[in-house]
Amino acid sequence: MADFPSKVTTETSVPHSQGNSFQGMAASVTFRVDMSFIRSIPAILMMVESILGLLHWTLIASTLATVVPAYGWVLFVAITLWILTTILFFVILFSVTQQLPTVPWPLTVMVYNGAATVLYITAFLTNATHVAQYHILSFYGHLAAAAFFGAVVTVAYGASAFLSYLDWKGDGGNAATNTVPT
Repeated sequence: MADFPSKVTTETSVPHSQGNSFQGMAASVTFRVDMSFIRSIPAILMMVESILGLLHWTLIASTLATVVPAYGWVLFVAITLWILTTILFFVILFSVTQQLPTVPWPLTVMVYNGAATVLYITAFLTNATHVAQYHILSFYGHLAAAAFFGAVVTVAYGASAFLSYLDWKGDGGNAATNTVPT
């Protein structure tokens, strides 16, 4: 019993008052690039959505039609979804989804893609219905091309919504459901 105090340590897990308080948190966060994601169809669709979405809103923003409230809606949808899709792409690419397992990612991505599809349908229809009134102006071609790219991005978001629905509906690789004999 005499050797008991020599085996006890007084060190605690509380960080020292000096230094960075985020040091422990930064050490536990690791980022890994998921190269298999880049080669997947959902990733390719997200890249198409980002590139053509960027082209869509820049074509509209380069015209004088931005003062029309209808094109304000189109720009709001296009720019917002372009930013969110780009962020979601990098979140999945850098495996942040693995760091946040409490978020139901398949459901989250499915809801996002479904909402993006609906919003882009409204933006595309708004864009397409207002193009004709600018047929005599020099930027008519920009708005017509934007309507075309809006349609393509809408289809890409629809395909992403369908694939994310299939991913959400799938068993997700649950070992308990894969090993149960039928």
